[in-house]
Amino acid sequence: MRIGELSRRSGVSERLLRYYEEQELLRPTRRPSGYREYSEGDVDTVRRIRSLLAAGLGTCAIAKVLPCLREEEERLVPTCPDMLADLQRERDRITGAIEDLEASRAMLDTVIDAGAAG
Repeated sequence: MRIGELSRRSGVSERLLRYYEEQELLRPTRRPSGYREYSEGDVDTVRRIRSLLAAGLGTCAIAKVLPCLREEEERLVPTCPDMLADLQRERDRITGAIEDLEASRAMLDTVIDAGAAG
């Protein structure tokens, strides 16, 4: 299928699909005319990419873990044993970012409370 069809079927813009290709998350074949040719499996791959982005992973991390995932009952399941450590590091990174944001919010609350009291 061509990029327009993949875009319609996945709900992802053509521009974003090209970006996924640049990040080596998708690897379409090229026709002699230069047009990209996507497979049926690429629809599922795009869905996995979107799920991993929603989970907070960046495209570099997704490129590493994507080949080691399968879908089972609408959830992603790791298939490479060493991938769990990578996922745990990503989770720890996200937890750290959340803690930093909570600290920032607490500081803003202090400033807002001081302004409201004055």
